[in-house]
Amino acid sequence: MQKMVLAMDLHDDNKCKKKVLKIASSVPGIDSMSLDMKEKKLTLVGTMDLMQVVKKLRKTFHAVIVTVGPAKEEKPKPKAKDPEIPYYYNPFPYQFLPTQYPIYL
Repeated sequence: MQKMVLAMDLHDDNKCKKKVLKIASSVPGIDSMSLDMKEKKLTLVGTMDLMQVVKKLRKTFHAVIVTVGPAKEEKPKPKAKDPEIPYYYNPFPYQFLPTQYPIYL
């Protein structure tokens, strides 16, 4: 799985947005795509051929590759703390309390 971010030269209308999404969806191997019209960036996630995507988009629009990397960034997991024993913890079950059994000396 790869994540690819492209900077696109687009107008702020829905016609350009539809064209970009239609062209990008024609490439096999794309799992998800999103287009941010404010930043004019297209984000693609999947197992697609990166050069094929750029080649198809550059036929109609100016596209520049911003980043290419793994789809999900793995965050380091926090270390698990040892569970604290509560103050009312009794290591012996109530059946085995010493007061229940007589002590023979």
